[in-house]
Amino acid sequence: MIYKWEYQTPTHNDIEEANKLAKDINISPVLAQLLVNRGINSATEAKKFFHPQLNELHDPFLMNDMDVAVDRLNEAMGRKERIMIYGDYDVDGVTAVALVYRFLQQFYSNIDYYIPDRYEEGYGLSKKGVDYAAETDVKLIIILDCGIKAIEEITYAKERGIDFIICDHHVPDDELPPAVAILNAKRKDNTYPYEHLSGCGVGFKLMQAFSISNGIEFSQLIPLLDLCAVSIASDIVPIMGENRILAYHGLRQINANPSIGMQAILNVCGLSEKDVTISDIIFKVGPRINASGRIQNGKEAVDLLVEKDYAAALDKANHINEYNEQRKDLDKAMTEQANEIVKNTDYLKEKRSIVIYNEDWHKGIIGIVASRLTEIYFRPAVVLTYEGDMAIGSARSVSGFDVYSAIESCRDLLENFGGHTYAAGLSMKAENIKEFSSRFEAYVTEHITDEQTKPTLKIDATINFKDITNKFHNDLKRFQPYGPDNTKPVFCTQQVYDYGTSKVVGREQEHIKLELVDNKSNNVMNGIAFGQSSQARYIKTKQSFDICYTIEENSHKRGEIQLQIEDIRPASAREQSDINGQV
Repeated sequence: MIYKWEYQTPTHNDIEEANKLAKDINISPVLAQLLVNRGINSATEAKKFFHPQLNELHDPFLMNDMDVAVDRLNEAMGRKERIMIYGDYDVDGVTAVALVYRFLQQFYSNIDYYIPDRYEEGYGLSKKGVDYAAETDVKLIIILDCGIKAIEEITYAKERGIDFIICDHHVPDDELPPAVAILNAKRKDNTYPYEHLSGCGVGFKLMQAFSISNGIEFSQLIPLLDLCAVSIASDIVPIMGENRILAYHGLRQINANPSIGMQAILNVCGLSEKDVTISDIIFKVGPRINASGRIQNGKEAVDLLVEKDYAAALDKANHINEYNEQRKDLDKAMTEQANEIVKNTDYLKEKRSIVIYNEDWHKGIIGIVASRLTEIYFRPAVVLTYEGDMAIGSARSVSGFDVYSAIESCRDLLENFGGHTYAAGLSMKAENIKEFSSRFEAYVTEHITDEQTKPTLKIDATINFKDITNKFHNDLKRFQPYGPDNTKPVFCTQQVYDYGTSKVVGREQEHIKLELVDNKSNNVMNGIAFGQSSQARYIKTKQSFDICYTIEENSHKRGEIQLQIEDIRPASAREQSDINGQV
């Protein structure tokens, strides 16, 4: 893969600001510049960024309808009404249900939870779920990570004597459902200071408000923060502002005192003895929780997350791990099939988007396949399968392009849709697929930029090896947790050389283990370049080259710094390139 390297040279004012901040907080000017790039310009702001405090969380009652929601919840508990916690079957929905159920169960016993079956009921609130609630005498449903568009279903529930509190973070339509309270910071009349909470995060804010209303100490909410961290990481929401506070303390909870269910998952993932990071959640914990809803039923994941007996939790975690193995096999087979379709379909080669469908594809895996296609082709992708006479699909996007808006532009062709900027779900009648493909492509063509369709490495700073001291590395670690709006910094060092000991490694000789020097110091830096063995021959010529990399701690030698090389480029290529905005 040929990356375009992008580097935005700091302005004179930025450099002055970064130098002042570096002196004020005693860090490298390079790292101070990273703070300035994140909108952090003072020692006070830097302290809040490096040491997020739970007392800096916003007052939950700033959110529209929060007072109404708490009043209705208190009323239901006072009347001993049956309450149902209802949520989506993905990681965000499952963790949200587990969080609210676990907390309320401490104070109230007439409570149940419900996760819809992906295959029988589909996404969001279903009439089957409403009917089940009515049959079990439920009077109040707290619905999490979905419900913001369930006008028909909530109207139906209201007719059956069931009230709703909606806790959602998806983009609402102009018309809102007839719920008692709608907690969603993306409402047009929003009054809440932070709009990027996950669905689980909204559930946490409801529990925070409930605690304030009932004189419950905030400390009783802290054990639930591990669930917030998992939802924030897995749902790819920004990790700045309030999400950074929740993720920071959620990771501390995971690493110091995880819940029994979480500990069982960490054990199955091989993470029980490791300092768990956001990356670990994204690639190991999240997929296993998701696999339950993709292969069977998401309720099994909630069962695990609320389990109080470790032996039972470990049994449930192993069961979910088996689902994940099935998911990986399906993922591999379907991605290969989808890739063949794109490669061998002439008209798709020239398009700016991808819309493909296959009636035999597994409904629970199409979102993963859409993600794979965007990674391979750098185009927004919609992957569809059939369910009866309906086409059910998942969409994923490339950096900077709003795929939700693209789908919304075709809403007259759709039966249902919802989602975020980078991920969405949709359904339509099968006969509308062709027209949808055409109009979706037209929207993408009009709105996407050339830069958004090319693999790009955004470089945060150019440095020399002499800059990478132990203090630099320790200060850099304080930028964690990483995620959208606070991505792991990518550095560039120019004119480096093989120290003479670099070699190809890996089962299939696909990686390079590097020992490098640059021309500004005598420091020898260790590095690993995954999947880049094709560069080994050039490296061994003793000619200079440029590298882009992140700075890691060697997992095999604690305390040792290792560069994870993202890309390698001959120094001569830099001299021939357009240097405007590039290294």
